[in-house]
Amino acid sequence: MTALRPLLLQGMQEPLGAAATRAFSSETDGTIARGADGLILPHGNGGLVNLMAGSKAAEEARSRCTHEVELTERQACDVELLTVGGFTPLDGFMNEDAYTSVVEKMRLPNGQLFGLPVVMDTSNDGLKPGAKVMLTYKGQQVAVMDVASRWQPNKVVEVHKCYGSTSLEHPAVQMVATERGRYYLGGKVTGFELPKRVFPCQSPEEVRAGLPAGTDVVAFQCRNPIHRAHYELFIRALDAPNVAKDGVVLVHPTCGPTQDDDIPGIVRYHTYEVLQKEVDNPRVKWAYLPYSMHMAGPREAIQHMIMRKNYGCTHFIIGRDMAGCKSSLSGEDFYGAYDAQDFAKAHAKELGMKTVPSLNVVFTEERGYLTADVAEKEGLKVKKLSGTKFRQMLRGGDEIPDWFAFRSVVQVLREHQQHKVAA
Repeated sequence: MTALRPLLLQGMQEPLGAAATRAFSSETDGTIARGADGLILPHGNGGLVNLMAGSKAAEEARSRCTHEVELTERQACDVELLTVGGFTPLDGFMNEDAYTSVVEKMRLPNGQLFGLPVVMDTSNDGLKPGAKVMLTYKGQQVAVMDVASRWQPNKVVEVHKCYGSTSLEHPAVQMVATERGRYYLGGKVTGFELPKRVFPCQSPEEVRAGLPAGTDVVAFQCRNPIHRAHYELFIRALDAPNVAKDGVVLVHPTCGPTQDDDIPGIVRYHTYEVLQKEVDNPRVKWAYLPYSMHMAGPREAIQHMIMRKNYGCTHFIIGRDMAGCKSSLSGEDFYGAYDAQDFAKAHAKELGMKTVPSLNVVFTEERGYLTADVAEKEGLKVKKLSGTKFRQMLRGGDEIPDWFAFRSVVQVLREHQQHKVAA
C-alpha cells in the first residue's frame, strides 16, 4: 500500500495530514453554486449536456450510418449517461487527447476534474475516423456515434494510473485487459432512445425535477441491498453539521454491472422498490443510476461525485473503502480504508460539493442503533451479524432479526434464492 497511495493521491494541491483528512469541516467543503432553479449547477457550472435528438434529427442520424455495433452492458451504461447528461460536460466518447489527460492527470484538456476515462472500445479494424456507427442494445437502436479518432491505448499505463494496480485480481484491470477491445474510439454521440432496461433510470433532468430547491441534497451511493445499518447511516447524514436542516437524501444505487459475486441488478432494484414503500419517508428520494462500477477506490469517488452533482446533489456520503476491492489470493485491500475519503475531501472545494462522513453505526441491545464510539464509551452490548452468516440464514430459511434487515427486503431476497434453486 505504501507504493500505491502516492499514485492515487495525485492531483491533490498539497498533502493532507492524518488529522486533517479525518476531519469534515468548512475547510474541506466546496461552495455550492446554484442555478436560477435553486439547484446546484452541473459539473463545470454550465448547463446539463443533452445529446438526445428530436425525431427529424434522429432519422437523419440513422440514414447516414455506415456500421452497426451491438453494445455490451457496460457500453450501454456509458452511452446512456452520455446522452442524458450524467457525464456532463462530455458530449461524446473521449478522444485520445482527453483520454490521455484524464488517465495521466485526472483532468480534461481544459483542466476540469474527471475521475475516469469514458471511451468506446472495439476490436473491429473497419471502424475508423469518419465512420458513422449505429449503436444498438439487445437489438434496439439507441444512438449514433460519429467516430472522430481511433487509437491503440497502452492499457498497462491506463490501469496503473487509474486503479493503482496492474494485477488481474483487480476487477477493473481484468475488465480492461480481457473485456475491452484492442482499440478505443472517440467521437460525438447522438441519442434517440434510452436502452430498455428492467429497472427504469431517470435522467438528471428528471431527477432534478423531483428535488427541493434551495436546500441540500445528500447522495447515498450503494450497489447492494439496503439493510438497517445503511438506512441509519444515510438518515443520520441529514444531521451532519454541514447539511441544511431541511435537506433530503437521494438514494441513488448503481444498477449496472458490478462485481461478479454481487447480487444481480434486477434483484437489487426490487429490494429498493419495496423498501421505498416500507419506509415511506418524505426526506428520502429514490432514483437509479445506469453506471458500470470499476471498483476504482479514490478515482471512482471523484467520478461518483461528478455524476451526482449532475443529478442535482450538493453533498456526497463517502464510506470507508468506498468502491474498494480485495485481492482474491491474499485478501489484501487494493486501497486504504480512508483513501477515498481523503481523496474526495481534497477535491471537494474544486468540485463545488461537500462531503459527509459515513458513520460507523452499530446496534446495541440497550439503546438500538448508535455510533460505535458512543457504544464503546458507554460499555453497551453490540450485536453483530456477518454477511456470510446472513446469507446462510437466508438460504436456510432462518428468521432474520429485524434489527439487521427490513422484512420487505428479506422477502425479495428469499424469493430470488428460491428462483435460483428452482432453476
